[in-house]
Amino acid sequence: MQLAERMSRLGTESAFEVLARAKALEAQGKSIVNLGIGSPDFRTPDNIVEAGVKALKDGFHFYTPAKGLPQLRESVAAYLQRHWNVTVHPDQVVIVPGGKPTMYFAISMFGEPGAEIMYPNPGFPIYESVIKYTGATPVPIPLREENGFSFSADEVLAKITPRTRLLIFNTPANPTGGVVPKKELDKLAAGLAKHPHVTVLADEIYSRMTYDGEKHTCFLSYEHLRDRTILLDGWSKTFSMTGWRLGFGVWPTSIVAHAERLQINSNSCASAPVQVAGKEALDGPQDAVERMMKAFAERRKVIVDGLNSIPGFRCVMPKGAFYAFPNITGTGYRAKELEQLLLNEAGVAVLAGTAFGQYGEGFLRFSYASSVEQIQEALKRVKSFLAARAVAR
Repeated sequence: MQLAERMSRLGTESAFEVLARAKALEAQGKSIVNLGIGSPDFRTPDNIVEAGVKALKDGFHFYTPAKGLPQLRESVAAYLQRHWNVTVHPDQVVIVPGGKPTMYFAISMFGEPGAEIMYPNPGFPIYESVIKYTGATPVPIPLREENGFSFSADEVLAKITPRTRLLIFNTPANPTGGVVPKKELDKLAAGLAKHPHVTVLADEIYSRMTYDGEKHTCFLSYEHLRDRTILLDGWSKTFSMTGWRLGFGVWPTSIVAHAERLQINSNSCASAPVQVAGKEALDGPQDAVERMMKAFAERRKVIVDGLNSIPGFRCVMPKGAFYAFPNITGTGYRAKELEQLLLNEAGVAVLAGTAFGQYGEGFLRFSYASSVEQIQEALKRVKSFLAARAVAR
């Protein structure tokens, strides 16, 4: 078979590769503590599950409009108003199966040979993968440890050229847990006024996951950029619904029809009963989200304190999401090498920072979307493994 050349440019997401290797080792009888996958370990709240079950019993078995159920799109608009004081029309909302379709649609619209697309690095690996797939040139935005893994607005603006089509950023961020301060977003928004040819994809899938009083700033709140900002959000993280596959994009009125056509050509629509469950998640009680965030805050302290107690590690306190991103250069290992050693010899699944781009060298990603007991066991194994290796050296 002769595949299209562009298939050679399509990458993958290492979290799923590590998960598969971890499962294979478990099948062989090896004990694995998995802090690699970014999936909350909480059950989906009962009211959401019950809404989905009821929808199935009530006959939600068929296609919905490509953009999603009108009542769900109305709930999304109300949700954004309630949480971020942002007004959008339900017609701007496109409901999709998960978070990735929105980024895939956006990058596909703007990516082609000769175009440049800017993206965070280290960042979610699908950004760079799909940019390359379209033939566009990926332009990394470095996220640095000394800045709490935020970007510099001045540095971002300096990288814009006449070929720049799309600017992607993610706050709170995967894999670093970094949050871009409002002052940097303000500076970025002001600077983009001078670059009317640049569209923004704001990935805010972790928008409700911040700590220590940190306030999320929705990029749609910058009125002068509303006509060229695409918002990506969804249910997977906030409501522990990763397996339900439900997300949404808010699109500028001028291009929402293109997003709808891409949906028709790829997915047709999101699952009907899942959309009903999604509406309950937005409209219903939010106490489960609050309980989950309280647990994440406790886990965050446990894992950061524990990582900082390991010789050769240093870890900044993440301000959002549920990832710790320790610097491991003091161990003498490169990121991929240590990822493989920890999995195969210590029974701990984590991800090399290089899975998230070139600027991830020297770091590992630990997900603390697992119990305190699991986190403590993983830390114990990592510390013991490194201590034994140090003696052996």
